[in-house]
Order: sequence, then C-alpha cells, then structure tokens
Amino acid sequence: MPFAEAVRRRARIATSAVGLIITPELAAEIVANERADLVLVGRAVLADPAWPLRAAKALGAPLPLAPQYLRASLG
Repeated sequence: MPFAEAVRRRARIATSAVGLIITPELAAEIVANERADLVLVGRAVLADPAWPLRAAKALGAPLPLAPQYLRASLG
C-alpha cells in the first residue's frame, strides 16, 4: 500500500493497491482518501467468492443484481 500511494503522488498516475486488503472498510478508505485509484482483492475473493456482495452490503452500496440472485442469502 505505501508503494502504490507513493507512486500515485509522485508520478501522478493511476495506481492500484494490493495485499492484505480483506475488509470492505479498508478498501473504501484507501480509495476515499486517494491513497490509490483501485483496490485489488484477489485473495479475499478466492477465499470467499461472495466477498464483493458482502462488501457492497457492508458499505450500504446498491446491489444491482438479477432477481434470482437477490433471493439467495448473503449470510
């Protein structure tokens, strides 16, 4: 994370943050505070394929899903 932030600020190019970003709140904080332009959560999604849905729910973001998927429980 510190490397992505340093590159973004000094080079003024879009960067992504990776590594141990496993909570939706941390991912949102990184983007909201302009520490990176994008957060990559590959390991979190491999461990829990529903991570993006759980993250959206935790952050109060809308879930634009097809009706058949809305019936499923997000636990």
